[in-house]
Amino acid sequence: MESVQRILRPHRLHGTNTPRRSTVRLLRSLAALPLLAVLASACDSPTGTGPVTLNWYNFPDDSGALATAAGNCTKASGGRYRVAYNKLPRTADGQRQQLVRRLAARDSTVDILGLDVTWPAEFAEAKWILPWRGANLRRARQDTLEVPLETASWKGRLYAVPYNTNTQLLWYRDDIVPTPPTTWAEMLDMARALAERGKPHYVEIQGAQYEGLTVWFNSLVESAGGSILNARATAPSLGPPAVRAATIMRDLATSPAADPSLSNQMEDQNRLAMESGTAAFEVNYPFVYPSMKANNPKLFKNFRWTSYPRVQAGRPAKPTIGGIDLAVGAYSRHADLAFEAALCLRNRQNQMTAALQGGLPPTLRSLYSDPALVKDYPFAAQVLAALESASIRPKTPAYQNVSIAISHTLSPPSGIEPRSDVERIGSQIQDALESKGLIP
Repeated sequence: MESVQRILRPHRLHGTNTPRRSTVRLLRSLAALPLLAVLASACDSPTGTGPVTLNWYNFPDDSGALATAAGNCTKASGGRYRVAYNKLPRTADGQRQQLVRRLAARDSTVDILGLDVTWPAEFAEAKWILPWRGANLRRARQDTLEVPLETASWKGRLYAVPYNTNTQLLWYRDDIVPTPPTTWAEMLDMARALAERGKPHYVEIQGAQYEGLTVWFNSLVESAGGSILNARATAPSLGPPAVRAATIMRDLATSPAADPSLSNQMEDQNRLAMESGTAAFEVNYPFVYPSMKANNPKLFKNFRWTSYPRVQAGRPAKPTIGGIDLAVGAYSRHADLAFEAALCLRNRQNQMTAALQGGLPPTLRSLYSDPALVKDYPFAAQVLAALESASIRPKTPAYQNVSIAISHTLSPPSGIEPRSDVERIGSQIQDALESKGLIP
């Protein structure tokens, strides 16, 4: 690119040059413009020649599944493009911060973005990502589960394609819990009975002051028939379902079912506690299954799973889903190729690899009946059932502030005052929707 920089230096058309020499130099510079265009376009690849480079920014993956997908799609392009997998920071806040900074600066090298399922609304409203249209839209919707698609939509348009999803199940030990509970109340009663008998009895759940606490609250509110925001996401909804949700959280945290470390626990601490043998129940994601198999084979023999607990009998549980959606950057120089590559990155082959190597549940419905997946995912049917009745987190560009209002107010869970705390959350959410108060 040094030669390109030399060509771009302004030519002196006035000064000590004679008129004739100035004309000659001007003609030479004009003749060089086609070469400049070729050299500039060649800057997409490190060598200055070859296929276009599409930069894919996504979470850091230690399993190798994302790198494999990038290689598969590079090969499938037939030499038209190369997918470069760029690892974002490990924390969700760090990932969002880096993407926001790049897009706010109109970075044209951001082609494909791996967005947490809570970000598409914010990025779409800021016009940082492009909507899906035509054949790409039809392909994005084909065989894709509806609830993950909902996370990638904003104001009636699809802004991303679901790459993977995630949902929680209730995991338990069948040596001490022969019949699993179906409701939160039943589970707390079982935990009390186990405690009285001197048996492992904790219910491992995410109680730290972070996003996991918001997810727990949202799952309970939705399972109680309510929602955190109204249908248009213009005001808080909450009401009696939210009070009931907060009451369940407080009741668990003040019962024998509560791990002493509840207020500091996240998903991985829950996993470790269950593997140590001190817990009877665990509300967590499927990654705990292979971990238990590897770390405690003896306990693994009694490690079972069932549906997320209901708030009340007769009303389905609505666990909150997670996952990553793939979007195309609004400033990409190769948007058409980026849409094509994004579809490739989440195709059947690559989703299967992500599920088997990375433990990431697919978003393609047909994969849940594939024998290759079911062999390593014996709980595939329960995951699919959960996804079909699942809930999503409040869909709003102000989600970061909404989440902070919830997790800060409800921490620690043992100190929750259901009615007054729900009123406080509602007031803070209203401020967040009006761009007042909290800053993410």
